[in-house]
Amino acid sequence: MATGQERRGERVNAGGRIRVLVVDDEPAICRALAIALERAGCEAVTATSGDAALLVLRATRVDAMVLDLWVPDVRGDALFHLATALQPHLRRQSMFTTADITERADILIRACGVPYVRKPFVLADVTDTVRALVPAARSAQA
Repeated sequence: MATGQERRGERVNAGGRIRVLVVDDEPAICRALAIALERAGCEAVTATSGDAALLVLRATRVDAMVLDLWVPDVRGDALFHLATALQPHLRRQSMFTTADITERADILIRACGVPYVRKPFVLADVTDTVRALVPAARSAQA
């Protein structure tokens, strides 16, 4: 039985909270994003490795995902494809963060077709992007 509300085929947790998986190998960034997302009314789940993120994705449905392009145990674009195999809605409800300004990083992220922000980033840019990515959140705000 679903514990959340169904809207346009996408689920937001009970109470209208968007559950966001944050994947970054830097604990301070995970913590900062989690705090910002919680303050924006989301529920944040963090993972500091690709393996930890996959454990979360296998056990828990998330509404959106924010992931770093360069996580030591798996490249972010590869994790993105694994995540979307487990939870297909994440193909359009994810975003990347990266400090990498190389052309290669740009190509990897653009191939995934999702938005990204460069580190250092403004926390509000991430929270605003996450809220815009989840259709149910947009209809709940209307």
